[in-house]
Amino acid sequence: MTPPQRPGQPDWRGGGPPPDPTTQRLPSVGRPEPPTDQLRAQRRSPPTGPTRKIRRAQSPADAMATQKIPSAQASPSPSLTGTQESARRGSRRPIILIAVIVLALVAGGLAGAELFARHRADSILVAVAECVVEDGASVAFGVNPPFLWQYLTGDYTNISVTTDGDRVQSANGMTAEVSLADVRLHDSADSKGTIGSLDATLSWKSTGIKDTVAENLPGVGNLVTGVRTDPPAGTVILEAGDNNVTAKPVVTDGDLNLEVLEVTGPLPKDAVQSALDELTKKLNDNYPLGIHADSVEVTGAGVVGKFSSQNASIPNEDANPCFAGL
Repeated sequence: MTPPQRPGQPDWRGGGPPPDPTTQRLPSVGRPEPPTDQLRAQRRSPPTGPTRKIRRAQSPADAMATQKIPSAQASPSPSLTGTQESARRGSRRPIILIAVIVLALVAGGLAGAELFARHRADSILVAVAECVVEDGASVAFGVNPPFLWQYLTGDYTNISVTTDGDRVQSANGMTAEVSLADVRLHDSADSKGTIGSLDATLSWKSTGIKDTVAENLPGVGNLVTGVRTDPPAGTVILEAGDNNVTAKPVVTDGDLNLEVLEVTGPLPKDAVQSALDELTKKLNDNYPLGIHADSVEVTGAGVVGKFSSQNASIPNEDANPCFAGL
């Protein structure tokens, strides 16, 4: 039986063209989908994979990138793997740890040696200073170069000495502030070393002058009841009741002396001058290391003298037992 034909549609059995497959919307039951449908589905789907890359036009930069990547992949750098790198780092850790420990031990040893040397030198020089001034003293050292180097070489750049202020030898109530530079402790046949320069400031309180006069001049000093100063006039007044002695501190040939200007009372001026000369001579003769007076000033609190010495020789224990410990 021949199916009905649409108007104007030729019969394909009679040799006409076959019907368009797109008009076949419902496939026959039980038959597979015509291959033409599969081909159309493939044409409709976007090209994937290498086909898309081949058709896309490449820029010069993309072409260079695609040429570098295969080259890098073809010849990889001879870098270590993660396991090998970890192993190498692990092998370096004990070495680094040992180096840190060694440095810590060296630093600790140097610090300990520095403290020991400083304590040792401090105790020795304090003992020397206290023996010389006959009073308590403290010592400070320069820090350049490091003190351990100074101690080992025996060459000290700067040393400062300050006394407690009770006395300096026979002078009661006197404080000494001494600065020493370029100190070289090298034993020789006649000395313990040398001191490049020494500067000292001796401050003598008015009450200390009274006590010193009373202690060292029994015949005259016992009469002295007080001491006061006159800074504008640069004089010291020794009071003995109604009697007064006015004296002016002066520097003569490197010695600090008291020049008597006026005496009120029964005491002769020459006798008072002789007594004060004995006192100042005793003080000047006992200063060690060639120390001499440079200047003197009268203040409201007493008398301040400046002393110094250059290229002084440090005496050995035979000349001065105070320096035996050096």
